[in-house]
Order: sequence, then structure tokens, then C-alpha cells
Amino acid sequence: MSSPVSRFAYRIGSSLAVTALAVVLASCSDEKKAEAPEVVRPVKVAEIGQPDAGRKLIYSGSVKARTEMNLGFRVSGKITDRLVDVGDRVQAGEVLARIDDTDYQLSLDSAKANLASAQKQAEITEIALTRAQTLRDKNVSSQADLDQATLSRDQAIASRQSAEASLDQAKNQVAYTELKADKPGIVTAVSADVGQVVASGSAVLTVALDGSKEVQIAVPEIDVAQFKPGKAVTARFWSSDNVVLDGKVREVAGSADAQSRTFAVRVSLPDDPRVLLGMTATVVASLDNSTPAYSIPLAALAKKGDQPIVWVVDKAKGTVSSRPVTVADFSDDGVRISKGLSTGDIVVSAGTQFMKDDLKVKLPETVSARFGSVNSMSTASISASGSN
Repeated sequence: MSSPVSRFAYRIGSSLAVTALAVVLASCSDEKKAEAPEVVRPVKVAEIGQPDAGRKLIYSGSVKARTEMNLGFRVSGKITDRLVDVGDRVQAGEVLARIDDTDYQLSLDSAKANLASAQKQAEITEIALTRAQTLRDKNVSSQADLDQATLSRDQAIASRQSAEASLDQAKNQVAYTELKADKPGIVTAVSADVGQVVASGSAVLTVALDGSKEVQIAVPEIDVAQFKPGKAVTARFWSSDNVVLDGKVREVAGSADAQSRTFAVRVSLPDDPRVLLGMTATVVASLDNSTPAYSIPLAALAKKGDQPIVWVVDKAKGTVSSRPVTVADFSDDGVRISKGLSTGDIVVSAGTQFMKDDLKVKLPETVSARFGSVNSMSTASISASGSN
């Protein structure tokens, strides 16, 4: 049986041992905490470039002549010759096509014969009038006979004038059997061919006249109000990136197309030999009263409550912080920000849901260099690793 002194000494020793063990464990825990590295999250970022000039209206169309003429015969008949094809250049007065003129030649011959008969009748009545005047002067005939001779002469002269007009008309009909170009241009369409019977006035050929050229585009009703006559636009051409022309809206259709529900807008272009009829062109116009803004990826936009924010990177500290922004609108490339950003800012463009203020981040090595711009933003990325 142990003594009270022994039991007291045992208790004191046990307490000291527990205290020493606790100190050792606490020391080990502090060492582990000190050894644990701080988490640095790799991020994908976007560098903010210069603000854009506002949303652009971009529509494609084709180059047309400002004036196109649908040419047709002024008389009806069967086409016997077509002398031009699509793409041919024609000059003023050049014969483009012919129709059968047999019947018109017969009418011309008949008109000539009628005129010859009327001329003979006028000559006869003139002789009769002279004789009646002589007899009246000698009081051999009455005044009534003279008046009758005068009336017959006047009627013959009127018949001769009518025959002359009929002859001129017949000559015109024969001339109309040839379809001629009124002005120089290029044939853009053929609507009738040899052997086809056409009515007077029906289109046979379409000629685009030399001179000013235009681009015709189709604009939906949501944007047609932005196109007013005189509005300055820019025209680019698929055939060459180097051809960029300044144009102006010349005409806006007063009604929409029944099928496409779009409005035809014609943009006049300055004379340039590099621009050919039929080329595909892209017309770019600025939105009226548009606000300059910075474009960022849609994934870069986040929210705190109801306030849109972006996470901006401090390159010196290697941390991120939230910044309130004002959204101007949404574009095909992402979001346009009108307030809250400046040129040169670097924003987190992916994984914003994992961000928090003063979070350490790892940037790509090229983040401080100038990136290839896309609109007003540039991006660089690095493979994400580590825990979420």
C-alpha cells in the first residue's frame, strides 16, 4: 500500500507529462500550418483595349448600277436575232436584237402606195381649181363651181398629209423591229430569246448603264430607322480587303418586301474602277447616338446582389478585387461596358464564381504584353490547376 506522498508525486508527474505532450502537439501543428503554402489560383484573363465607337450595323449586299433599263421592242413580233449575251458591253445605238419585220414592211409598202395616190389626187384637184378659177374670171362658171373645186383641192391636200403621216408611222414600225441601246452600259439579264413571240413593251434585255454604282442591302425593320438618306456608311468588298469606300445612303424603300419583310436600302458609292457590277459588298454603319464602350467576354460579367461587377486583377499585388460596372448592351462578342473600366485593365474572363476580394491569382506570363486585339478586348489563358 502506497503512501499519500507517493500518490501525490504520481499525480504531479502525470500532469506534467500531459502538459508536455500538449505542448509538443501544438508545436507540431504550428509547424504544419507554417509549412502549408498559400493557394494561388491560375486564371484566364482579358486585357481591356480601346473603347469601340458603338454598336455597328453590318449588312451584306451586291453592287448594282444606279440606273438599270429593261429594254423591249416597241412593236410585237417573233424574235429572229439576239446579238448580245449577259456581260457584253454595248454602246449607244448598237443593235441588240431583231424581230420579224415582214408584216411591217408590207405596211410600209402600202403606206407608200397610199401616199403616191394622195399626191396624184392633190395634183388633179390643183389643176381643176386652176381651171375653175379661169372660168370664173371669164364669167363662164359660177362661184359655186369655184368653191367646189377649192374644197376638193383642200380635201386632197389633207389626204396627202394623212398619207405622209401614215408612211412615217410605217417607217417607224419597221425601225422598231430592231432593239437598240439608248446609252452605253453592260447587259445584265436576258428575258427572251430567238423564236419567242414577245408583246410590245415586254422586257427582253436589261442593261446597267455606265456611271454611278450602288450597293443594295436588305435591312430588317428593327434597324431600318437607323438608315436615313444622306447617312454616311463604309463599304468593304469580299474581293479585296484593301478596297474600302465611303458611301452614303441614297434611298430607303417605303415598304417592306412581301416575302422577306426587309427594306431595300441603296447606298451610293464613289467612282472606283476596282468596283465591278455584281460584287459582294458589306455595308457598315454606326448606330445613331451610340455610347462608346469596352467589350468583355460574357463570362467575365458577374453580380453582387443586383449590381453587375467584374473582377479586376492588380498586377503588382497579384490579387483580384470586384468593381461595379454599367452594362451598355450585349453584342455578338460578349458584353459592352460603358462605365467602370479603363484601357489597360485586366479582368478575370472565366471562373468568376470562385473569385473573392484579395484572392491571390496566377497570371499568364504574357499578361503584361500587348495581346492581339479582338474588338476592344484581348485574352490570354493558362491551364487551371489546384483545388477549387
